[in-house]
Amino acid sequence: MQTLRIGILGTRGIPNRYGGFEQCAEYLAKGLVEKGHQVWVYCSSAHEYQKPVWEGVQLIHCKDPEPRIGTAGQFLYDLHCFRDARKRKFDVLLQLGYTSSSIWRRYWPKTINIVNMDGLEWKRSKYSSKVQRFLKLAEKWAALHADALVADSIGIKDYLESAYRKPSTFIPYGAEIFASPDERYLEMQQVPPYGYDLLIARMEPENNIEMILEGHLQANSNYPLLVVGGTANKFGQYLKEKFGQQPLIRFTGGIYDAALINNLRYFSRLYYHGHSVGGTNPSLLEAMGCRCLIAAHNNAFNRAVLGVDGFYFRSAHEVAALSASVTTKERQSEWLSANLQKIETIYNWPAVVAAYEQLMLGFII
Repeated sequence: MQTLRIGILGTRGIPNRYGGFEQCAEYLAKGLVEKGHQVWVYCSSAHEYQKPVWEGVQLIHCKDPEPRIGTAGQFLYDLHCFRDARKRKFDVLLQLGYTSSSIWRRYWPKTINIVNMDGLEWKRSKYSSKVQRFLKLAEKWAALHADALVADSIGIKDYLESAYRKPSTFIPYGAEIFASPDERYLEMQQVPPYGYDLLIARMEPENNIEMILEGHLQANSNYPLLVVGGTANKFGQYLKEKFGQQPLIRFTGGIYDAALINNLRYFSRLYYHGHSVGGTNPSLLEAMGCRCLIAAHNNAFNRAVLGVDGFYFRSAHEVAALSASVTTKERQSEWLSANLQKIETIYNWPAVVAAYEQLMLGFII
């Protein structure tokens, strides 16, 4: 088999300290190295891990002014990455996302450029109409100039092919099955096994957090709801001001200990997934891998993953009704087993790595 020189661009870097694309880059880069390829991942100069190699993956730290100047720094960081990539003679450059990279399409290296198109970024309500228009244009630039498009959900694939008359490849995210539950981790949050509900999300309006919190209070539940996620942004502060004094709603802040967060998932009574924009969300897959009983916002992206194996809601009233209806998660044990099977057969990292490798080799061989 031919060995490829692969660059991965578009994240803050690995090991993952931030989010979905960083997690994808981490698993994908390591997996491709294990298959015998040479892989370089672009990392922010501000990333806390500054060594040149991680798990056999070469790391390239590029100047990132975002911590100093804000959002504009993301665009400059991408430009610095592209300028470096033009010198590397990669066989393939995988770009994760397009938001701050497609404006530099004239600087893309003369190689095979594969773009993971992320979700419908221009639909996110946190953005002004002006920013939404730019994101729609940035999406178009990426879609038309990439050699290949990757969609992480069937819904995104269908949208791209309809909007741009260009084929795309469905490759989802992956997750792992959590198999080492330990009740002692719950002592850190002072909750009993199956005696609390859980919500994990960035504090953004399109994640329907306010709707979930209102519904939880309407249910007159005896179960506390742990809200995991940083609250430093404007919307996070708004939520804390509105709900922070409610005894059954607990804002924990961000939790980055994988063992703790997985045990919180595993031992929750009900797990809320309010994401409504984007494709296959990594946090939903992680909840499935932890045997969570999931209540998801009712939209095409979540339904494409969960199918009939979860609860759905569109309003605070529906959140309240389903919360009151749940007694023990084992009543839906068939749902839990079905979701585990999806992780084993569809949404697992070995399958994701193999799919990316096949796509890349298809351009070279």
